[in-house]
Amino acid sequence: MQRGPLFHGFLSVRARCPVCAVDLSAQGSGDGPIVGAVVGTRALLVEVTYGPPVWLHLLLWLPLTMALVLALMRPSKAVLIALQYKHKAGEIRE
Repeated sequence: MQRGPLFHGFLSVRARCPVCAVDLSAQGSGDGPIVGAVVGTRALLVEVTYGPPVWLHLLLWLPLTMALVLALMRPSKAVLIALQYKHKAGEIRE
């Protein structure tokens, strides 16, 4: 199995794979709402259970949200592109 770099920069997808020449220019990888679901449910649970003030919610959830977004954005985008390719979604052309 040959592997080529998918990204050019942090989130910019290459126009074409340098190894197999697959056209990636028309890929449509909407970034899934993973972080929103994780942080939102935790914030709601903390609110219902403990009822902290708003400033404490901001202090807790904003840094966690930013860290998770930066950590999960690139892997989740790569998975979505790979699934499009595997299932021949039509946006990625060989």
